[in-house]
Amino acid sequence: MSENRSLRVAVAGLGAIGMKVARRLDAGVDGLSLTAASANDLARAAQRVSGFSSPPKIVASERLPDHADIVVECAPAAAFRAIADPAIGAGRVFVPISVGALLSHPDLVALAETTGAKIIVPTGALIGLDAVRAAAEGDISSVRMVTRKPPASLAGAPHIEKNDIRLDGLNGPLKIFDGTAREGAIGFPANVNVAAALSLAGIGPDQTRLEVWADPALERNTHHIEVESDSARFSMTIENVPSEENPRTGKITAQSVIAALRRLTQTLVVGT
Repeated sequence: MSENRSLRVAVAGLGAIGMKVARRLDAGVDGLSLTAASANDLARAAQRVSGFSSPPKIVASERLPDHADIVVECAPAAAFRAIADPAIGAGRVFVPISVGALLSHPDLVALAETTGAKIIVPTGALIGLDAVRAAAEGDISSVRMVTRKPPASLAGAPHIEKNDIRLDGLNGPLKIFDGTAREGAIGFPANVNVAAALSLAGIGPDQTRLEVWADPALERNTHHIEVESDSARFSMTIENVPSEENPRTGKITAQSVIAALRRLTQTLVVGT
């Protein structure tokens, strides 16, 4: 690839996160250009990007690798495989937002090793993955994450529906889940992708512990992490402003994607 050519980026999914990523790329990010996009409704997707300064090609998800060096997945978890398979199979850089879905498809990592693709997981609405990755170079004895969210942002999650948990009219915090990050990713596919990312950076999805609380007093999605290792003991807390379009995710998630993409082209990279 010519050094003068920008890396071509395709965005799969034009919802709350995908549209923000697409708009930011269209506004201009050095070394990157938005060249393609896809969504469940291609006609509506074309309308949504029609006002861009340089509208991307709207194509089916399996054709995104034909138009891009990097494929960013911002779709519902149910569409994950249909986006990941073609991108990784074509040897592209694959940037997933539905990180929990990645835990259910470990064969994609093996496929990437065969095709030369790279899978880059953004930090998302989390904090301190660089410290967790550094600690993982030694021995980590425990990782615990406590997620607290307004009840409305948890409504409709499979775990909520399966266990008939009532979130309306809560007078105080209610712990609705206590288990592993892998179990949490299944029970809350739109809510705790951060726990999946944390587990991949540290000691894995079956050793990473997760609690999920519904708290009617909160206005922000809050994640608290505690790590114990042979090199450091640390705790971290982040309070994310929910996205107006989708309260299940924070505003910072889309910005994290852009930051991850910038790292692919920057001369000076800060952080592990």
